[in-house]
Amino acid sequence: MVVSLVRRAVLAVLFSSSVAMPVFSETGAGSYLAGRQAIYESDYSAAEKYYAQALKFDPQNQQLLESVLVARLALGEVKRALPIARTIEDANLPSQPARMVISANLIADEKLDELLARDPESQGVGPLVDGLMIAWAYLGQGEMTKAMEQFDTVSTQEGLKEFALYHKAMALASIGDFEGAETIFAANDGAVAQFSRRAALARTEVLSQLDRNEDALQFLDKVFAAGNDPSLENYTGRLKAGETLPFTHVRSVRDGMAEIFFSVGAALNTEASKDYVLLYVRIANFLRSDHVDAILLGAELLENLNQDDLAVAAYRMVPPDSMDYHAAELGRAEVLGRSGKTDAAVEVLQNLAAQQPDLPGVHVALADLQRQQENYVAAIASYDTAIALIDNASGSNWFLHYARGISHERLKNWDQAESDFRRALELNPGQPQVLNYLGYSLVERQENLDEALGMIERAVEARPDSGYIIDSLGWVLFRLGRYDDAVEHMERAVELMPVDPVVNDHLGDVYWAVGRAREAEFQWKRALSFVDPEDTDGEADPERIRRKIDVGLDTVLAEEGADPLKVANGN
Repeated sequence: MVVSLVRRAVLAVLFSSSVAMPVFSETGAGSYLAGRQAIYESDYSAAEKYYAQALKFDPQNQQLLESVLVARLALGEVKRALPIARTIEDANLPSQPARMVISANLIADEKLDELLARDPESQGVGPLVDGLMIAWAYLGQGEMTKAMEQFDTVSTQEGLKEFALYHKAMALASIGDFEGAETIFAANDGAVAQFSRRAALARTEVLSQLDRNEDALQFLDKVFAAGNDPSLENYTGRLKAGETLPFTHVRSVRDGMAEIFFSVGAALNTEASKDYVLLYVRIANFLRSDHVDAILLGAELLENLNQDDLAVAAYRMVPPDSMDYHAAELGRAEVLGRSGKTDAAVEVLQNLAAQQPDLPGVHVALADLQRQQENYVAAIASYDTAIALIDNASGSNWFLHYARGISHERLKNWDQAESDFRRALELNPGQPQVLNYLGYSLVERQENLDEALGMIERAVEARPDSGYIIDSLGWVLFRLGRYDDAVEHMERAVELMPVDPVVNDHLGDVYWAVGRAREAEFQWKRALSFVDPEDTDGEADPERIRRKIDVGLDTVLAEEGADPLKVANGN
């Protein structure tokens, strides 16, 4: 992967200018303020609208010009941003985004002569991007020697050697010089080939073009950890079948230019702001609409910026025949689910499961969403399918049994639930979530209380600051009749989760058991105030809490046909 040194070097050559705060006319102040709020929220559509309105009242305002341009660029409207970019440049105003837009449009219009004629000092994007664009432009003009020399010049910049060599290898491969590309990829124990996931897959295609499928398979096995990745499985399957893989990563100079903006954006992703990285990704997709990695990165950035509609639209750009279609659909479903459109999310996952039925990750995502919807019957069926598709001996699969166990428990299928919980512990002994859930369930069922206590104590040891688990410990001690011991733990649970109705209700019961009736009533009232009226399936029953406030815990237990002492002692 791209190392931090490269990222820092990229940042150093990119961040080089600042813009002073402008003075706005009173007429456009409202639109400006609305635009500023919109851009603060990453609402690019609203920002573009309001900034454009403000610009009508102050058409020469530098910050307004750049704000409109940045909003359009963030929306992927690179061609529509060009007139604003030209206005900024004609006024000799410094603006990196404007220079990016102008350069991108020159590349799209195949005006490489004009691109090369631009002065890097006054019209350049930055030393890294400019240096690589010049190299690719030379290649586009057929000046191979100049192109290779330019890549080498970029590689002399501190921390950017592998970055430049990656582009040089891609350039060589794009013109069919696979031997030259492999020489670069193989150097220094394959350092350039491990520059990024794309670099590794590009080398795989290069090796296949050189009739070295076996070497390609060994390389993939070395670089990528074992796991379920349909894209990698596609590569390995075709290589094992003896197919010669086409070189797809960069097929033209325009593709190479798109790769510049994508690779720079990817390098900046963990260091720079998401909205800044988005500008690079949008240009990459403008230059190459089928750059799936750029599409997925853009969608991820928009997710992180809470622009769910734009993220969904980005994910939908990935065509069904892409090897990464499943990743795009999983991402789209996740965004839809998080934004409250759960029915749409389920539909996406059901369609994907029908199209690619052998991908366990799709069934797991569908099952998780169905479980969140409390559609436990459907969730169990989806978990069943996922578990049947995986290596059930792998410890990492404990969660599937745990989640299926929860679904069974909610449906009161206790035997199946307990079996799943215990299988999860076989796969991951000591897992605190499972220990707590199984232990707490046993307490509620008044079964194996000593075993339940041991499970919860182990969970507490693993997660000493978990309010839920501390609550479980206090509750099992209460069920065992160890009321004084329960007080300390239950009070600690309330400290950790002060507004949780169940924990406050439990503390009330514990206080009642040790004779602190007034404090018990106070805790029950607190619990009642925190109950969500829309949660009809919650453990904190408001009617039962009100009854305890009115008549006390002993009477409530008696009304329920239970002897308080027998309940407390677990008999």
